[in-house]
Amino acid sequence: MTIDTAELPDPEGPEDRPTPPGNPGWLSDDELSFVRGRMPIMYVEAVPVRLDGLGQVVEVGLLLRSTPEGVMQRSLVSGRVRYGETLREALFRHLENDLGPMAFPQMPAALVPAQVAEYFPMPGISPFVDDRQHAVSLVYVVPVTGTCNPRQDALEVTWMAPDEAMSPATLDEFSNGRGALLRQALASISC
Repeated sequence: MTIDTAELPDPEGPEDRPTPPGNPGWLSDDELSFVRGRMPIMYVEAVPVRLDGLGQVVEVGLLLRSTPEGVMQRSLVSGRVRYGETLREALFRHLENDLGPMAFPQMPAALVPAQVAEYFPMPGISPFVDDRQHAVSLVYVVPVTGTCNPRQDALEVTWMAPDEAMSPATLDEFSNGRGALLRQALASISC
C-alpha cells in the first residue's frame, strides 16, 4: 500500500502555520488507520491546574466527555502532534481547543514532561491502553489563569481540589489508565 497525504483541512486559527511543501502532514481516516497499525503515534496530554500566590496547586481541571457509546467519563486535555508542529505548539493548540481561547494557559518555560505514557492496543503491557494504536504521550501539568469554556467534544471542565481529583471515586471515572496517569502527573509536582 502506498501512503499519499490527504488535503489539509481549513486552518483552525491564526496559530496554524503552513506545513513544509510536499508533505502537508495530514492523513485521511484510512491512511491514519494504516499508520496507527504500524508505528507509534506521538501525543501530548495536559493536566490544567490553578495555582495560589505561592505556586501551590489549589484546583485541578478535569474534562467530562461522552464516549460514542454514551458513557460519561473524565479525561485530560490530549491530542496528536502534527507533522512539522513543535511540542509547544501542539500543547497550546490542544489546550485552546479543549478549554477555549480565554483559558490563558501558562506554557512551561522548559518542555520537560511531568510523565511519559506509552499506550498499547494490547492490555497488560503497560497500565495505559488505546484500542486503536500504540502511542507515546508526553504529559504536562499546565497552569491556567483564564476562563475555561470547553470546546470540541468536551462537555465541561470541572475544577476540583487536588485531593478530590485524586480520590478513588474520581480516578475511577477515567478509562484506559488515565486515572493512574493523573495521579503520576500530580505527584511529579508534589500534589
